[in-house]
Amino acid sequence: MTLGIRIPAEWEDQSAIWTCWPSALDLWQEDIDGARAEIGAMINALITPHNGRKNTIKLLVATDEAYHNATQTLCEEVEIFKIPFGDIWLRDTGPIFAKDENGEIALCFGFNGWGGKYVLEHDDKVNLALVDAAKARNKQIEFILEGGSIDGNGAGVFLTTKQCLLNKNRNPELSQSDIETIMVNDLGAKQILWLEDGLLNDHTDGHIDNIARFIGENKIICQSPFGDDDPNKDVLDKIYNDLCAMKDLDGKHYEIVRAPSPGLITNEDGDIIPASHMNFIIGNGTIVMPHYGSKSTDEALRVLAQHFPNHKIIGINAMSVLTGGGSFHCITQQQPK
Repeated sequence: MTLGIRIPAEWEDQSAIWTCWPSALDLWQEDIDGARAEIGAMINALITPHNGRKNTIKLLVATDEAYHNATQTLCEEVEIFKIPFGDIWLRDTGPIFAKDENGEIALCFGFNGWGGKYVLEHDDKVNLALVDAAKARNKQIEFILEGGSIDGNGAGVFLTTKQCLLNKNRNPELSQSDIETIMVNDLGAKQILWLEDGLLNDHTDGHIDNIARFIGENKIICQSPFGDDDPNKDVLDKIYNDLCAMKDLDGKHYEIVRAPSPGLITNEDGDIIPASHMNFIIGNGTIVMPHYGSKSTDEALRVLAQHFPNHKIIGINAMSVLTGGGSFHCITQQQPK
């Protein structure tokens, strides 16, 4: 057990945001230039001051070519670390920074390629390499957990999905009760809010950061369907209804906010892809929300602005990043002050 553990909420002060530069040419192929441009735009948005607040960005690159490209593309303010990794999904492969009675501690969980679907060299070791770069204390926890599968309010309440955490491709020997005990002991959980399923065709098996996020200690944002052909209509409505029925530890309902989903988004082959406005990253002064050219983009940005009046809300097209399977929240990990 890690005594006094607390994972700060994402909107609390951050000392840095860690992220990755697309480095594997064989994985990204023709999409690598677009992905680098989108991530570069995300980084520039986060390091640009708003209301006197900005983020320090610490960037991992895995190859000499990627290091050269990043140094030529980004400003000198970005601190670059050459550390091997399989791919850029640092929210899932990296550590989760927390606080305990002795200060900062990095929680390092096991990683098995999202249930064995995408097993890449170094992805199961990048968390410890990042901890070394961050010069942080760490605790290794023998439990398969991706950071994108949980979302916390900073006060011990976590959102997650049964589709992911109870999936037998992660921790097949553990029951729901077993997993809840681990979350209490090692994540400081006081309450766990279980949703059912995530988005269609999401290879993460329903990560929460694509469907519902805390935007306040007692406030949760989720999506509403957009368009009659929204492939996630039933799932999004069930998520909303389930959240509306949930109560906090004092027996009060959470405030549930809805923003429109991108609707039907397909790739160049016509396949439905798990595009989501929920995969935003909250920085010190700026929030970067991914979009996909949908007509619902402006309304989704407006909803976020309504609830984060002191932040600048920036929408950046993330279609190239999404070809790899995720978006801006998936590729970042905040380090609290």
